[in-house]
Amino acid sequence: MRNPLFLMIALFISFSSFSQSPEEMKAWESYMTPGEEHKWLASMNGQWTATVKQWMDPSKPPIESKATTENRMLMNGLYQESSHRGNMMNMAFEGRSITGFDNSKKMFVSTWIDNFGSGIMVMEGIFVEPYRVLVLEGTMVDPTTGKDLKVKEVMTFVSKNSYKFEMYMDMGGAQIKTMEINYTREK
Repeated sequence: MRNPLFLMIALFISFSSFSQSPEEMKAWESYMTPGEEHKWLASMNGQWTATVKQWMDPSKPPIESKATTENRMLMNGLYQESSHRGNMMNMAFEGRSITGFDNSKKMFVSTWIDNFGSGIMVMEGIFVEPYRVLVLEGTMVDPTTGKDLKVKEVMTFVSKNSYKFEMYMDMGGAQIKTMEINYTREK
């Protein structure tokens, strides 16, 4: 395996050998500079407590549990890492998401991993300003079929100290609510 420093130097030399116009340089600078959307993500940094409701069967009452979340910005404020811990189905649960705003696509992008699966959920979406709602849509693997399953997350911001997260999955041609989490900022 090659030395990572060697690879970084080789990559820098190969990129620097190409001449870029001022417009191209400006585009790269804009792409890597945190904007208002990144500042908004950063406003959610800190410790949160969560009340979790999960529906395994939509015709039955939800399973309820408690969890904690810590949010922090990474990489010069471009991405927010959220670390989640709780108990789900009588087992310790841990999950992480990375969320950012892609300055080029003008969309939020997000990934999710947890200890209840070996796949990565990938999502993208928009913030609907008048309603204070972030809607992300994407896919995850359905472990029962091995095929992609459409998912949607809706985050509704109630105040600077509370928000609601809802998760929906496409099942049998219908979008079914499978989870609701109500977050409160720890003071």
